[in-house]
Amino acid sequence: MSDTEDENIPSAADCERRCQSFADITGTDTALAMFYLQDRNWNVEVSVNAFFEDQDVTDHDKGTKRGGSDVTESGGSSKQMKIEKHIEDPEPQRIRLLSWNIDGLDKPSAEKRTTEICNIIKKENPHAILLQEVTNDTLPILQQNCPSYKIIPGGSIEYFTAIMLKNDFVKFFAKEIQPFKNTVMMRNLLAVQCQIKGIPFTLMTSHLESTKEYGEERKQQLKQCFEAVKAAPPTQNVIFGGDLNMRDKELKEVGGIPSGVCDVWEATGSRKECLYTWDMMRNTNLVFDKFKPRCRFDRLYLRHSNPTTIKPVYFELIGLEKVKSCGKFPSDHWGLLSHYDILNKT
Repeated sequence: MSDTEDENIPSAADCERRCQSFADITGTDTALAMFYLQDRNWNVEVSVNAFFEDQDVTDHDKGTKRGGSDVTESGGSSKQMKIEKHIEDPEPQRIRLLSWNIDGLDKPSAEKRTTEICNIIKKENPHAILLQEVTNDTLPILQQNCPSYKIIPGGSIEYFTAIMLKNDFVKFFAKEIQPFKNTVMMRNLLAVQCQIKGIPFTLMTSHLESTKEYGEERKQQLKQCFEAVKAAPPTQNVIFGGDLNMRDKELKEVGGIPSGVCDVWEATGSRKECLYTWDMMRNTNLVFDKFKPRCRFDRLYLRHSNPTTIKPVYFELIGLEKVKSCGKFPSDHWGLLSHYDILNKT
């Protein structure tokens, strides 16, 4: 994405105003407003019309048009209430997975930011979550505020990864931690075998070596991760992702994405609004004097099962609003929320 393309995006204050205007007119919320506005050049009138057209089409099944935010006739969110009361699954054909570096190392604001991350998790209600930069200070916050999830840490020293599984819809079977031979930053690959809504999965997450100077180590780690993805049983869908700190050049140098594996962002349309996941032009948590880097450090990859049982259908960024209590975004990374349709499920 070029800088000239960003000039067409309104200021943060104007975006917030337009989101609120959309929410007021439609009786929904600002999260859904952002979904419609981003795809329609932030034109409120066009976005509102598109929303009501979609409602006319899906009037018999409100709330399943988009996996992230269910909308009822009263304008409220029914998804979380239904799941927590163990009533029917409002989205039987949909699986949602979130990946997020939650920046637990920024300690002065970590408690407030992590609490807000828990609020976002409860709002979006993903079935599985891949986390990076969890710490022994932030893990108890996640456990206390997200009791409907099983949390599987990938370590316990300083900072580590974790995978969260929604208890009502996910059966956990086993976990494995593969150490990296060449890490100087305590990095590894965490893998979990589970079933999400009866569909077999291997979920993998990692936080590959950071900074440009450790590119060679990072490439070796990426190759190890891809080998693990390919080695998983063919009956399972494999989703691997996290903060990979990857540059496109490095991906090419390891031979690219393996055959049979897809980049979920690309598979869902390569939306330019979701290109940069570590974007210092929009995210002000870190201070840069002049050059403000924009990178796609965070990525998700999918290897389908045989036969194919899911289809990636949507990819979005979350955590785009500042936490009022501390004036920072929930993390210096955006969260990656991906949506998948279950195929041929009756």
